[in-house]
Amino acid sequence: MPRPPKHSELIESIYDAGLHPELWSAVIVKVNAFIGSQACGLISKDPVSKSGATHFYCGVDPHYIQLYAETYAQYDPLARLPRYGEVRNIPDLVDFEEYRRGRFYQEWLRPQGCADVANVVLEQSQSPCPMLLTVIPGREMLDAGQRARMQSLVAHASRALLINRAIERKQQRAIALADVVDRLSAGVILLDAACNIVHGNPAAKTMLAAADVLRSVSGRLVARSSEANLALRDIFRDAGQVAMAAAAGRKISLISHGGSYYIANVIALPSLLRDGATERTSAVGALFVWKAELDGRSCAGLIDRTFDLTPAELRVLQSIVEVGGVPETAIALGIAETTVKTHLHRVFAKTGVSRQADLVKLAAGFSNPLVH
Repeated sequence: MPRPPKHSELIESIYDAGLHPELWSAVIVKVNAFIGSQACGLISKDPVSKSGATHFYCGVDPHYIQLYAETYAQYDPLARLPRYGEVRNIPDLVDFEEYRRGRFYQEWLRPQGCADVANVVLEQSQSPCPMLLTVIPGREMLDAGQRARMQSLVAHASRALLINRAIERKQQRAIALADVVDRLSAGVILLDAACNIVHGNPAAKTMLAAADVLRSVSGRLVARSSEANLALRDIFRDAGQVAMAAAAGRKISLISHGGSYYIANVIALPSLLRDGATERTSAVGALFVWKAELDGRSCAGLIDRTFDLTPAELRVLQSIVEVGGVPETAIALGIAETTVKTHLHRVFAKTGVSRQADLVKLAAGFSNPLVH
């Protein structure tokens, strides 16, 4: 039989389980040996419905764990939970002789060769189902030494569970965020300081597979445009927080082989990763990439109101973005090129830009690249 762990060793193991919940099973075995009990477990208990769920345990046949959950939790005298941190066994809460005549003792505890059970609530919050450390001493009642050893673990186990909860909340937020990013129609690419691709969402992977505007060369992000490549290298080469923060929000214009415009937006990552990530990553920034398309249904009215464009000017702007240059727009709209140029110069004057490429960037800013 292994020796009971020292108190200091056990406390260290409890905090290890706070960081790594999968270790609780082994910790419960150590707790059982430390207390000197027959069985031990971490359970959650609903004092209203009297239902219970056993999360980690040792020393009890799984058959009895199932019976407890299905039938005997409602007859458990310790369903009346004590206050946080108070070790209580059955005689502390009910008349012991009456309890011995009840179903819980006669049908669940006695067949296991046991006489008593002790619980201590480990969570101070008003949780509807708080976590308990529960101990079955064996054939004898809980003695003073066992009670004291249980009591000595309460604060440490409680803090470890708080750590579990905090990590779980962060993981849930990270999973939810990852799910949102995966659903974006915009490509999202996480890059390290050398522009190596750390991660890409499905939209980004589709874009990279096309190897047109952007492609992966030995895992490194390469833009079709040498100018865009230079801009990316300049931003990510000096990957310090200050440099990345200064680059945050910077837009890089990309052009496909067919002449379509795309916009890439740089986002600094370090602070986000410190707040929400559970693992270290080499990524220092993210690139949001979307096709510069003007959705007339959702954006035309907003652009019109923002720059006070006439209907003719708005049609020319939309055509420049969606179709191409002046000749193409003249054909698409069925008007003379001189008329297109007149409207275009007025659009330039009202929007404050002087090039068609900048007009595409501006229009793209009014679209929502983050949803389908």
